[in-house]
Amino acid sequence: MMNDKLDLLNRNRVNQKLVFTNGCFDIVHRGHVQYLNEAKALGDILVIGLNSDESVRRLKGQSRPVVAQDDRAFLLTNLKCVDDVFIFEEDTPLNLIKKIRPDILVKGGDWKKSEIVGSKEVLSWGGSVRSLSFVPSFSTTDIIEKINNA
Repeated sequence: MMNDKLDLLNRNRVNQKLVFTNGCFDIVHRGHVQYLNEAKALGDILVIGLNSDESVRRLKGQSRPVVAQDDRAFLLTNLKCVDDVFIFEEDTPLNLIKKIRPDILVKGGDWKKSEIVGSKEVLSWGGSVRSLSFVPSFSTTDIIEKINNA
């Protein structure tokens, strides 16, 4: 199924700039939506690589994700700025990035460009890497800590 989605995506992107970002998006909040709107403004198509439930558990611990991958994917897909969502099982989206070959790779401002997974590959095929501004006061970890301390 993923290969069919990739084929369709690549057929539909003729002469369009594809922007790619990724993350757990465990609890979708205003900071995420603002970030995704900024990412979409950089190109024509915005694709999100979404960590699977198992990937989130490996990265964030057994209490995560708070929201299951199908629900996270549904929420993200239904944002006006998002064109497609691909769930990946690995801890990083490197294999997905290599298959999608985005024109622009984007991460939040808490990432240095040199630390962004896939940056070397995207730059090698002539793409660009952007680190968008961090949205203060909106962090999934902070939200979860507030809930746990309430």
